[in-house]
Amino acid sequence: MEKVIDIIYILKSLGLTIVFVGLIGFERQKKNKIAGLTTHLLVAVGASALTIVQEIMVLDSIEFIRQYPDLAQNVVIERQRIIAQIVAGIGFLGTGAIIKTNGYISGLTTASTLWIGAIIGIVFGLGEYQLGIIVSVLTLMTLTIVKRIFWTLLEEHH
Repeated sequence: MEKVIDIIYILKSLGLTIVFVGLIGFERQKKNKIAGLTTHLLVAVGASALTIVQEIMVLDSIEFIRQYPDLAQNVVIERQRIIAQIVAGIGFLGTGAIIKTNGYISGLTTASTLWIGAIIGIVFGLGEYQLGIIVSVLTLMTLTIVKRIFWTLLEEHH
């Protein structure tokens, strides 16, 4: 079945991005981290929107090839280019969340959540809703449950 990008697709992709990355951003905000709810949402919604634009461009290119098959060799369809630039750009943005003071480094987890938030936005933008939900839940579990279990086990061994 061919992908159709209509208002429902766009609202679903952006809506799921807001809900799930919003939870991640809220967790960071609640812990008074340098990047909270708003920053996470802006990064993720931007990544999701750009991914949707990329998908529209791909579908437009496919339609152009169908209408003008003789020109097919002149059309380049690159699904990965925009995604690669988003990932690289967010990596750069994340470095701003990392702070080194007196030999102590902080902000690595927040930088990571900005990066994974963008990835989740990309995944939802691609229409891969199940994967986006799974990655979001695993991320939230890592930030909450897994972290608590790790520290509990660490304290038991000391």
